[in-house]
Amino acid sequence: MIPENELITLFPAFEPALIREIATTGSLRSFADGDLIMKSGRYIRSAMIVIEGLVKVMREDDEGNEYFMYYIEPGEACAMSMICANKQNMSELTAKAVGTVQVITTPLELMDNWMMHYKSWYQFVLGSYRRRFEDMLTTIDHVAFRNMDERLIFYLKENSRKLKTNLIPFTHAEIAGELNSSREVITRLMKKLADRGMIRLNRQEIEIINLDK
Repeated sequence: MIPENELITLFPAFEPALIREIATTGSLRSFADGDLIMKSGRYIRSAMIVIEGLVKVMREDDEGNEYFMYYIEPGEACAMSMICANKQNMSELTAKAVGTVQVITTPLELMDNWMMHYKSWYQFVLGSYRRRFEDMLTTIDHVAFRNMDERLIFYLKENSRKLKTNLIPFTHAEIAGELNSSREVITRLMKKLADRGMIRLNRQEIEIINLDK
């Protein structure tokens, strides 16, 4: 059983009855850094709410390349899991744990009932859809209308903000994969940013100095 006091802290707007239902019917699952939480092409059997850590969501192409989309933070739900669980469709996104992650999974059959009986859950689900839609619009905007150097700066800023650190622990190859670019291009752009004093290139990590120069 999930402690109700933790749920109240994360979701103060939820009705007491809804808190009790989540606590008694939900399952608590833990993931280590890099663990696969959701895989593109697989059925989702339950909705997922993040209560600790970060979940990185990516889009996978036909060749298996993964492109960064957005993060899900504590207190937020995976909108894709709600959509797919409700319609029993396959996921079109892949999700991985960033650091230690804990999530609550809620049974599929309760989704419609909660939407009808709890106004707070209805608003929570709509809010989750809206945030993810806005995240995807931002990503599309940068992919379609920005140069790679602008996309790289946005990517570094977003990761720094979500990870709450100025040290980005990703290799140039990992960043290139998530931005649909080549390692050589990313390395060249990183060097330009370093020459301008915007970042410092350390071994296996990028230290952000000032990306607003």
